[in-house]
Amino acid sequence: MYRYLIKPFADFLIALLCLVLLSPVLIVVAFCLFFANGGQPFFFQMRPGKNGRIFRIVKFKTMNDRKGSNGELLPDAERLTRIGAWVRKTSLDEIPQLINVLKGDMSLIGPRPLLVQYLPLYDERQARRHEVRPGITGWAQVNGRNAISWQQKFEYDVWYVDHMTFGLDMKILWLTLKKVVVREGISQAGQATMEVFKGNG
Repeated sequence: MYRYLIKPFADFLIALLCLVLLSPVLIVVAFCLFFANGGQPFFFQMRPGKNGRIFRIVKFKTMNDRKGSNGELLPDAERLTRIGAWVRKTSLDEIPQLINVLKGDMSLIGPRPLLVQYLPLYDERQARRHEVRPGITGWAQVNGRNAISWQQKFEYDVWYVDHMTFGLDMKILWLTLKKVVVREGISQAGQATMEVFKGNG
């Protein structure tokens, strides 16, 4: 009952309440990023959700679109703006995803929605992360976030799918708040965020 009835209903109510309470913060951050990113405070991208269904995720845009002499985007570390780095460290970049929760594309807690191009790279076990709605935070995020390997991340994701309960979700929510305060696991060693997943080969 929790997975199919209580959790979706709670997601909607909590997301709505958070959007209302955090609206002043959203406005200020959007205003700052508007000027830092040339009039583009938000970042939109297609991501796979439950059962692999593609949806459009919304986040605060923490990197600009600077390109090198070859016309390609510069590395993430060079495009991450000063305000963007702060927004990312405080996890404020995730707040707009509350809109995705309201729409039913996402849950507050679940495996993070990754890139669409990763779909054919998963093995059968890793693909099980799509048996539930993706989340703003999840078991992998409170156990290392971007500082752990892809293999560890996927193991945590699948473990969550098999053990989802109200108690576990409350634990993840509490640990997420602690992680945000101490700012742990924002990036992987040697990376501005997380290295690209290249499959299991």
